[in-house]
Amino acid sequence: MQQFYYDNKIVKKFIYATIVFGIVGMTVGLLLATLFLFPNLTDGVSWLSFGRLRPLHTNAVIFAFVGNAMFAGVYYSLQRLLKARMFSDFLSNLNFWGWQLIIVAAAISLPMGYSSSKEYAELEWPIDIAIALIWVVFGINMIGTILKRRERHLYVAIWFYLATFVTVAVLHIFNSLAIPVSPMKSYSVYAGVQDALVQWWYGHNAVAFFLTTPYLGLMYYFVPKAANRPVYSYRLSIVHFWSLIFLYIWAGPHHLLYSALPNWAQNLGVVFSIMLLAPSWGGMINGLLTLRGAWDKVRVDPVLKFFVVAITGYGMATFEGPMLSLKNVNAIAHFTDWIIAHVHVGALAWNGFMAFGMIYWLIPRMTKGPLFSLKLANFHFWIGTLGIILYTIPMYVAGFLQASMWKQFNPDGTLTYGNFLETVTQIMPMYWMRAIGGTLYIIGMFVLTYNIVMTVRANARIEDELAEAPELQKISSSRIKGEKFHPWLERKPIQLTILATIAILIGGVIQIVPTIMVKSNIPTIASVKPYTPLELEGRDLYIREGCVGCHSQMVRPFRSEVERYGPQSKAGEFVYDHPFLWGSKRTGPDLLRVGGKYNDNWHFNHMWSPQSTSAGSIMPGYKWLFDNSALDISDIEGKMKVMQTLGVPYTDAEVANAKNAIKEQSQKIEDNLHADPDFVKSYEDSKKKAAARGEEFVPMHQREIVALIAYIQRLGTDIKVKDNAKN
Repeated sequence: MQQFYYDNKIVKKFIYATIVFGIVGMTVGLLLATLFLFPNLTDGVSWLSFGRLRPLHTNAVIFAFVGNAMFAGVYYSLQRLLKARMFSDFLSNLNFWGWQLIIVAAAISLPMGYSSSKEYAELEWPIDIAIALIWVVFGINMIGTILKRRERHLYVAIWFYLATFVTVAVLHIFNSLAIPVSPMKSYSVYAGVQDALVQWWYGHNAVAFFLTTPYLGLMYYFVPKAANRPVYSYRLSIVHFWSLIFLYIWAGPHHLLYSALPNWAQNLGVVFSIMLLAPSWGGMINGLLTLRGAWDKVRVDPVLKFFVVAITGYGMATFEGPMLSLKNVNAIAHFTDWIIAHVHVGALAWNGFMAFGMIYWLIPRMTKGPLFSLKLANFHFWIGTLGIILYTIPMYVAGFLQASMWKQFNPDGTLTYGNFLETVTQIMPMYWMRAIGGTLYIIGMFVLTYNIVMTVRANARIEDELAEAPELQKISSSRIKGEKFHPWLERKPIQLTILATIAILIGGVIQIVPTIMVKSNIPTIASVKPYTPLELEGRDLYIREGCVGCHSQMVRPFRSEVERYGPQSKAGEFVYDHPFLWGSKRTGPDLLRVGGKYNDNWHFNHMWSPQSTSAGSIMPGYKWLFDNSALDISDIEGKMKVMQTLGVPYTDAEVANAKNAIKEQSQKIEDNLHADPDFVKSYEDSKKKAAARGEEFVPMHQREIVALIAYIQRLGTDIKVKDNAKN
């Protein structure tokens, strides 16, 4: 027998980080929910604006809260399943501190406006590289531990951990491919339709392989432990694993139904999304039936309560996902708050409650004493459950209301609710209820924090745990007589990893390669031209301010949308869009055809105070765009050269003349603004104030707002010109 110590200290570190960043991520989420009710609460503070905080919230919850909980659970369970200490204490600590530094970098850079705009992958290229390196550290540490194990058989949880490592690495690297312009600015190597497909191949499978597969592995370890029961069906777990990782990777295109994505890719996404219901529910059933004979414990054990609701939430979300991939359902739900409800059932119930149950189970065992208060843990369970209900049900109602109002026509064929704001005002009560639900959920998080702090104080200090196991004896690497294939595979980690990699690559290759390589998938449109230098700068401001979080740029082929926004979107419109900006939520109207709909003064006033042009708007003002400081155009030549590298047909002469072109176009916009007497008066007043303060006055045409107006006024005009020429 060999004696060794399980590393509990690394588990402790990840648990503490989970709790801290859980509070941070949820607090930012609650602030965002409050900004729907009081849009000017952070008026004039750029780094507290909705558009910049939204990606901070999603990244904090997914990668900081859920990610740290995943690492804690994996590091605890992996050592015990393999009867071995982690391969390297140095790599364990590098994984921990590297991951926390990445989170801090995200917490600083996202509010500053450094964003790629890609959902769940907004971080800029230096941080992307750091993520890849730390993820590889995690993988080396895990695989090294597997290779030095003292337990021959690899339990099902480890299969899910291996699939998570391989797939997240593939997804992150390929989706993050970009060409840098500067230390914190880059452009995606993909454009338009291709970028959308790669992004949602990543986006859907980030949910699959960061929020789902590792947590299924944790379910297969912690639920049997907490219930003191074996997994219901090991055979079902085999079917569950292989079918899930193979099917999941194909489902990304269901996020792009009725878009400009080729129909064959959309239909593939639908078919595989529907098939995905079977393995997803197989896993849910396996988890719940593991509790057979232990339901009496559920009444009194808060850990099992959390696990039961978590698995139930997983079942609900994975039933809803395939249902939302049906085109007739997607036509209703997409761009509405229904999707917000859907993702929060998964995040709050499945990930949140699994993490809470795991923490309540781990801390007493590692501190060798009881939980400080079972009553507080039960209170956390009930207030958290109530929070989920009060959050999601109003959002479902809001989603149905949005879809029905957007699509409703009068008998004369006009839209019943032609003004988008009529919908917004109707769903404000639901936004209030959402904020209340979120408040209850975060109260539960504070209760957990207090309970864990008191438990750690009352019990023994967390130390490494002594264990012993016999050294693993070598046997034939080939199959033993009578040994079936899968039991053999379960003791062969390299072969298992290779087969899992093949399973996850098939769907991605079949969908993405033809979309990029076969030109007929993206027919070009002669009238679509590259953005002018000023419009390119304006587009970067649109990305910086997170406008894509509230406004789509994708008109679907529905009568209601064509009537409201103009001609449906065409694949050739987006060939110069690095990155694509189709969006996934309409808190405000679609902007694809907004160019020329309003004059420059309207946009100017709207960005200063949205309520002045649109009564009842919940959009915040963007007053820092008007600051007495010049738009930074020092990188414009570099940006255009990168675009040239990516295939955008800028000439060398256009690149060399970029700053002069910016001056000419911006001066025209300023001239247009002077047509408004109110603008002239406020402009002259600001000149006098600057002179009185001894400041240099920056002309309006040099300010950021003018670049943003130039970009917005360009949107959709290429297609409109062509359509008008036809008529």
